[in-house]
Amino acid sequence: MKAALIIDAKTKLGEGAFWDVRARVLYWVDIEGRQLRVYDPRTQRERVHATSDRVGTVVPRASGGVVMAVGRGAVIVDEPGGAEQALCTFDEEPADSRMNDGKCDPAGRLWVGSISTKGVKEGSALYRVEPDGAYRQMLTGVTVSNGIVWTADERTMYYIDTPTRNVQGFDYDRASGDITNARVAFNIPDGMGFPDGMTIDSEGMLWIAMWGGSAVRRFDPDSGRMLSSIDLPASNVTSCALGGDDLRDLYITTASVGLNEDQRAAQPTAGGLFHARVDVPGVPQHRFAG
Repeated sequence: MKAALIIDAKTKLGEGAFWDVRARVLYWVDIEGRQLRVYDPRTQRERVHATSDRVGTVVPRASGGVVMAVGRGAVIVDEPGGAEQALCTFDEEPADSRMNDGKCDPAGRLWVGSISTKGVKEGSALYRVEPDGAYRQMLTGVTVSNGIVWTADERTMYYIDTPTRNVQGFDYDRASGDITNARVAFNIPDGMGFPDGMTIDSEGMLWIAMWGGSAVRRFDPDSGRMLSSIDLPASNVTSCALGGDDLRDLYITTASVGLNEDQRAAQPTAGGLFHARVDVPGVPQHRFAG
């Protein structure tokens, strides 16, 4: 299968795709462009809002508005484009870090990880943020914190630290928010690119965006077997979300950073927002409870 371009956004580092089942719009961000973007498939238009710093991810709030990982912390806004209100600052993070991908767990806590802007290996972390802004460092020794999802039975969390090429599994407890029994669920083979953002469908299969792999691939997390692949005309594929009225529209973000001059010429739509129809629907993503 191949994905079709729907917005030639020219983002530097598109990321953080999230389908809002209530508003029926897609949220995504341009990290380096410091933009929150909201795409409405009914009008085929999008609104673009500036953020105060690099923005790693966005998640709608149960009470309205959104929560975003911005700079080295998290903020809330009452509506996209509104004033940012500080939720927390991750004091453990060095000055040369920023927040990256993240999503909310079934209890509405925000999980978001960091990345070193200087490429420091294993110097970053994964955090869990409560609705009141209190947070806890859940994993350390991370290099590039990326995709994160929870299974429908709320017993397993899958997580990606991109350079490891591993999809990790953890036992997850909804009541406490604790994760235990860390393990490698499966490894992405050489030649497929590096795993970046991901989403989960109603069969419990994982759709994973492949940085450097020009594709989004669907995997069975129990066996690690690749089930299907969607090709893109951009090598750096960053995140994906299943949306639309039937949750069978796969929205895919890409990046133009990391490409040399020849690659940019060969990939003129890199940084755009892409779309493909799939057979198995997704599941509604969790909102922030704050």
